[in-house]
Amino acid sequence: MPTPSASTDYVERIRHAWAARYPELDLRPIDVIGRITRISSLALNRLDRELESSGIGRTEFEVLSALARSDFPLRASEVTSVTGISGASTTKHTERLVKIGLVERQRLERDGRVVLLSLTDTGRELVERALPRRIESEKQMLDGLSDDELDVLTGLLQRIAYNVEDQSLP
Repeated sequence: MPTPSASTDYVERIRHAWAARYPELDLRPIDVIGRITRISSLALNRLDRELESSGIGRTEFEVLSALARSDFPLRASEVTSVTGISGASTTKHTERLVKIGLVERQRLERDGRVVLLSLTDTGRELVERALPRRIESEKQMLDGLSDDELDVLTGLLQRIAYNVEDQSLP
């Protein structure tokens, strides 16, 4: 697969436009963060399209995925913690997932105030169908990169993620 030339790259065009306006600025972060943002946006749009036929959205899939990865039912606060979505969003999406039969609520026997969430069989089947398609779609996005390139890219992105996560702490 041919590598697109700089003239066809969306982020490159944006950076050049900013450089014309602000030639004194070092705009190299746009080369990296702009591409991360663009790739993220395109990848999430692709995921939304892939999930359309299942009747759920991306955030609902994240809730289902958190429950699918767990060996035991989770509290809503635990789902919030592992997905990074807000507590209000977790509640809203969980309500809908319960209503459509993909998630079930259970009260903790020793403390009836505690509600645990788990996948229904239908919810688990949906994740088991959707996850391999998502992985395959993401593999296609990485097409043409060698194992060594993927390792280097992963390490570099981990360093950037660490910087961002470290800066977001209070």
